[in-house]
Amino acid sequence: MPQTARARTAHRPRWWAELLLLAVVYGAYSAGRLLARGDVSTAVDHGLAILRIEKAFFLNAEHPLNRLFTSTPALGIPADFAYASLHYLVTPAVLIWIFRRRPAHYRAARTWLMLSTLLGLIGFTLLPTCPPRLLDASYGFVDTMAQYSSYGWWGAEASAPRGLGGMTNQYAAMPSLHVGWAVWCGVLLWRHGKSPLPRVLGVVYPLVTVIVVMGTANHYFLDAVAGVAVMGAGALLTAPALRAADRGWTRAAGRYAFVARHARLPAPAPVDEASVTGATPVNSPVKPPIVSDGCETSPGERFPGQRTRTNSSTRTAGGTGAAADDAATAAR
Repeated sequence: MPQTARARTAHRPRWWAELLLLAVVYGAYSAGRLLARGDVSTAVDHGLAILRIEKAFFLNAEHPLNRLFTSTPALGIPADFAYASLHYLVTPAVLIWIFRRRPAHYRAARTWLMLSTLLGLIGFTLLPTCPPRLLDASYGFVDTMAQYSSYGWWGAEASAPRGLGGMTNQYAAMPSLHVGWAVWCGVLLWRHGKSPLPRVLGVVYPLVTVIVVMGTANHYFLDAVAGVAVMGAGALLTAPALRAADRGWTRAAGRYAFVARHARLPAPAPVDEASVTGATPVNSPVKPPIVSDGCETSPGERFPGQRTRTNSSTRTAGGTGAAADDAATAAR
């Protein structure tokens, strides 16, 4: 494998572990978003307070944009499609691109996205906010998602598919994670893109998202500002979170090594190499071969005769017995 390819894949985590982690985090986020539903009157009060602040500082750009989208279907319908789908498509696409092409930066990018989403969930819980489209018509907003619902899959309840409006929290508007996630995508495209196209998209996509969320009356301008602030806070927390995670993994690995080192395991029984392989052990003394191969040399012979110890012993015993018989006969 070339050195560059090896460097690219050296820090890439396992894809199935990342998929499982992201699924768990997004499932927890969706459940928390549903559980964060506050009182409707409180949410309306928060929305009106934000609108008053914007009018005081001439920041209520959502009014003219909403009138433009409502009166121009060529702008309003594509904007509704963009609001209902792009954050579900572009965000994972950029995450996969970082995973495949910039694996050394993937872990930081993923942690940044997760922390910022968690901060957004805290915002939904502490500050439920009625979006402009759900305010009374006297405030001058039109729900473009409801106006153009016949062109898409959504109904009158936010961007959820028809019949699933109860599965979403319509008062989770502050901060705008549509804008926050778009800023995350834009920063990564600008920072890690090596050609002009990704960098241009990194600038255009967040700006278009801000215009879309205000023109469709789903968010106030200050919701968009809060979404950018949440991503900034998440970026600041990413490095400390990674260091804490590394320390936790190191401590867990050390504890596991300590337990393994002090575990009382029975020692394996010694294996007799000679009995297994039939070979002579390395450290055992080697017996010299018997040159005579069991033959004996009689007195006066220069070469051993073909007599073994067993035959010689037999003959000796027989000769001794014959001599004893001769002696007994002579005595008689």
